[in-house]
Amino acid sequence: MSSSLQSPFPAVRTVTISYLELQDRTVDLSAKIEEGFGPKGLGILSVSDVPGFPSLRQDLLRLSSRLARLPEDAKKELEDPDSRYNFGWSHGKEKLESGKPDLLKGSFYANPILDSPTTDASLIQRYPSYCGSNIWPTKELPELELAFKALGKLILDVGLMLAYHCDRYAAKMMKLHEDETLEKILLNSRCHKGRLLYYFPANQSTSDEDNDNLSSWCGWHTDHGSLTGLTCAMFTRDGGEIPCPDSAAGLYVRTRADEIVKVYYGENEIAYQIGETTEILSSGYLCATPHCVRAPKGTEAFNLERSTFALFMQPDWDQKLNFPDEVHIHKEFIPSNCALTFGEYSEKLLDKYYHSKS
Repeated sequence: MSSSLQSPFPAVRTVTISYLELQDRTVDLSAKIEEGFGPKGLGILSVSDVPGFPSLRQDLLRLSSRLARLPEDAKKELEDPDSRYNFGWSHGKEKLESGKPDLLKGSFYANPILDSPTTDASLIQRYPSYCGSNIWPTKELPELELAFKALGKLILDVGLMLAYHCDRYAAKMMKLHEDETLEKILLNSRCHKGRLLYYFPANQSTSDEDNDNLSSWCGWHTDHGSLTGLTCAMFTRDGGEIPCPDSAAGLYVRTRADEIVKVYYGENEIAYQIGETTEILSSGYLCATPHCVRAPKGTEAFNLERSTFALFMQPDWDQKLNFPDEVHIHKEFIPSNCALTFGEYSEKLLDKYYHSKS
């Protein structure tokens, strides 16, 4: 990155694990897991040298702006209000920290593993954001489905390897039953959800205040799933890929010590962030952190677009969550002395960040 603009916050590189290390189930990676995901970590680390990842990343992210530029009536056909826009195309539906709709971010959601996780009508009605079916733009953008599924499956497979090493670390501090390990929970889940993100140029915002915020491209939030796999963002202008012109733009994390740091990792690395559910199931030994995305500023940022992909690795909808005594996030949703399923917990969060179910 090249720019005279500087972030007032320190820039920190993620803890990095090589794919070869991750593959080896005999290697103890607990020190790196603790450094990245433990109580003093940033809640994020990255995996390097994953075979095939660079080309799959390029293939999918290049489709992001094409999807966002489809005619409005075509995008309308890709919307799924019944799932509260958690399948297909979503734009201006999500609300984060400000309570206002996020108009600078378009999203395409799909389950990269299962097109229809269940045929049970009662489950589809109860948990529509997970049990619904994928909606692909087969006429307008037929190559999207293959690229989306290929990248999502790879990030899931690498994430399952990482989950195994997270379990080895957590097992040193707490008793883990075989069916309660992060690896087993994620391996058996039908709830994984991919999100292809397209960020419209920040200069299209109607609010100068939004452009000045640290969270100008994505508001502060904490992922509520188990493990989120992230690609490094691709920046484009007029259809061509360019380096980000502002070194202060990008992903920011708020640590447990309430410090804000800018986090970066390699273009060809997959980053993984801990979500709230893993923090709950690990009794706080693996920690989720709030994060946001800052848009580039300055004249060189004019008409700059950003594309990225996130895979939310999540438990099955009927997975029981037994909450620890001390919870840092969304305390208002957790009844005392009570366990919720992941599906029930998710519905409470979706009521907050999206439209409530009618």
